[in-house]
Amino acid sequence: MRLRPTEIDGVWVCEPVPVRDERGFFARLVDADVLAAHGLRCDGRQRSVAYNRRRGTVRGMHWQVEPDTEVKLVRCTRGAVHDVVVDVRPGSPTYLRHVSIELSADNRLTLHVPPLVAHGYQTLTDHAEVSYDIDGVHNPAAARGVRFDDPDLGIEWPLPATLVNERDRSWPLVSSWAP
Repeated sequence: MRLRPTEIDGVWVCEPVPVRDERGFFARLVDADVLAAHGLRCDGRQRSVAYNRRRGTVRGMHWQVEPDTEVKLVRCTRGAVHDVVVDVRPGSPTYLRHVSIELSADNRLTLHVPPLVAHGYQTLTDHAEVSYDIDGVHNPAAARGVRFDDPDLGIEWPLPATLVNERDRSWPLVSSWAP
């Protein structure tokens, strides 16, 4: 496994390094030692999957606050998604900046999402599945979000948002956050 940094501190792309032979290949998707060598962690306390029926579906932008923050390893195991993270850590030099990457079953990339970084995605295919390894426990009282279409974030989604649930449509805009 090889790690590539992004513009946002703590957000890394984990790329498998396949060892090929006549059978196909073998590649490590998660390696705690490689993560630790870069100052990262994810103990994988929970593994979850999100199934999305329709292309254009948007899920996000979510995170959890202290003391229930989460580190996530996110991977698309079926189809493809346009994955986006937004730095919502006050005082961060990249506060409110975002990065995006295509995660797909074909490219087998994994995204490391640190605490207090909002995460979301849009499905690029029908029947997309996204797998999460999460190091914390979901606490609904600690859940936070920001609107996926907040103009202050400037996220360019590749497709029209065809399906967004009511919770994700009703997250506040950045402009309404208290200073």
